[in-house]
Amino acid sequence: MINIKLETGWKKELYEEFKLPYMIKLKNFLIEEKKNKIIHPKNENIFRAFNETPFDKVKVVILSQDPYHGNNQANGLAFSVDKKIKLPPTLINIYKELYNDLKILQPSNGFLQSWANQGVLLLNSILTVQHKKPLSHSNIGWEIFTNKAISSLNKKNDSIIFLLWGHYSNQKKKLINEKKHIIISSSHPSPYSANKGFFNSKPFSKTNIQLKKLGKKEINWQIN
Repeated sequence: MINIKLETGWKKELYEEFKLPYMIKLKNFLIEEKKNKIIHPKNENIFRAFNETPFDKVKVVILSQDPYHGNNQANGLAFSVDKKIKLPPTLINIYKELYNDLKILQPSNGFLQSWANQGVLLLNSILTVQHKKPLSHSNIGWEIFTNKAISSLNKKNDSIIFLLWGHYSNQKKKLINEKKHIIISSSHPSPYSANKGFFNSKPFSKTNIQLKKLGKKEINWQIN
């Protein structure tokens, strides 16, 4: 977090946050953590979601909780892994629903950057995690920062589609004006909850239907 790179639009919205006490405390916490612990993702990928999907280009938000906590999994984009990394079970379930919804066969990799490049913000509410310890960096300040990002999107006049998967993400509804924006919610795609409402929820086709109604280009959900 020493050299922070943010896309111009996001920088305008979020840069003042870095001067606030909670972010200074968060920065110092991470510096100490990294002295004797493995933290995911790599430094250069912590704010990747904001840099891959510029503020003015956001059409869809897929909100997750915190990064993958295994070796080489987290790459800064929620639910995404790099091309040569084994697909995590949660992403496999996302791909199962992608097939159920749009008959797109399971891709050979989990690299979701093409979604990000089309205006899908793949955002974790918590941007770092300790190795093999899920939610280890909850309540250290990241939620304040990402709530600010969601609130900034909420202020836009342009309608945005928010995909809220699971109880945690659905708690963010309070930050979103549903008269202006569109929320598509379901259970989380993890193996523990996918059968409780994620499967057969058809989030991808529902998103494209809404984008078409808004006069916006639909998302090509195919991953190559």
